[in-house]
Amino acid sequence: MFTGLSAFPLTPMNEQGVDEGAFTRLVEQLVAAKVDSIGALGSTGSYAYLSRIERSRVTQLAVEAAGNVPVMVSIGSLRTRDVLLLAEDAQKAGVKALLLPPVSYQKLSAEDVFSLYETVTANISVPLCVYDNPGTTHFEFTDELHGRIARLPNVHSIKIPGVPEAPDQARARVDRLRALIPEHVTIGVSGDAFAATGLNAGCEVWYSVIGGLFPKTALAITRAALSGNAEEAARLSESLKPLWALFTQFGGSLRVVATAAELRGFTHSPSLPLPLRAISGSGRQQIAAAIDELELS
Repeated sequence: MFTGLSAFPLTPMNEQGVDEGAFTRLVEQLVAAKVDSIGALGSTGSYAYLSRIERSRVTQLAVEAAGNVPVMVSIGSLRTRDVLLLAEDAQKAGVKALLLPPVSYQKLSAEDVFSLYETVTANISVPLCVYDNPGTTHFEFTDELHGRIARLPNVHSIKIPGVPEAPDQARARVDRLRALIPEHVTIGVSGDAFAATGLNAGCEVWYSVIGGLFPKTALAITRAALSGNAEEAARLSESLKPLWALFTQFGGSLRVVATAAELRGFTHSPSLPLPLRAISGSGRQQIAAAIDELELS
C-alpha cells in the first residue's frame, strides 16, 4: 500500500466534537476517486487535538467508509505508553498500516526516537510508516537514523518532508536515503508543492494534503510521474503554483484546506479545533478564487 497516492483527509470538527458525517463523506469521495490509500488522522487530520476515544472513533469511521481502500492512521502521542495503546486501538479497528511521528514536548534525542520506534515496531502486527515532519514535531531526522529505524521489523515506508526544488538535487537527496534503507522500504514525499519533483526523483508515494480534498487533481500528478511522464507531472504541479503560494502565505496547508473544505460545502464552519481557525476576510476570498480558477477536483 506504500505506493501511489496516499490521500490525507481533514477531520472536520468543532468544540462539540468531530463531524462524523462530513468526515465519512470526505473518505467516500476518496474511495470514489480511486486513491491508492487513505491517511486518516495525520497532521491534516488534527490527530494531536483529539482524545484517544475520539481517535478510535475516527479510525473506525475511516475503515468502514474506505471499504477495500487501505487505511493508515497516525498513532503519534507524547508518551510511548499512549502510542502503544493507540496502535492497539487502530489495529483492532482494522487499519492496514500505522503512521508514527516522534511527538514531543521536551526535545528528543536520536536515541530517544530510535527507542520509540524500536518499542513500537516490536509490538505491532501491521506495517508502519515513519513520519518525518520537523515542521510539527521539531525533530530533525538524519539519514543515518532513518537507516537504523528502517531496519526494524514492520517498517515499510518513510514519509520525508519534501525535496530540493532542483530535479538533480532532489534525485541526489532521494538516492542518499535509498542507499541507507532496505529495498522493501518505500520513500514517500510530502509537502505538496514538492510532490511532482519528489516522485520524478524516485519517491514511490505521495503523502498528500490536497489529495484528501481534491483527489482527482492529485491523482493526475501522481499517475503522470509514476508512469514516467516527468514533464507532465511537473507541468501539472506548476499550474498549481497559486495554491502552493497560498500554503506559504497562510503558514501551511491545514488552514487553507479547511477553508477550501468549508467553501466547497464539504464541511460546516468552524471545521478546526480551537485555537486553530480557518481563514476569513480577503484571504478566504483568495482561496475561493483559486479553487475556481484552478478547477480543483
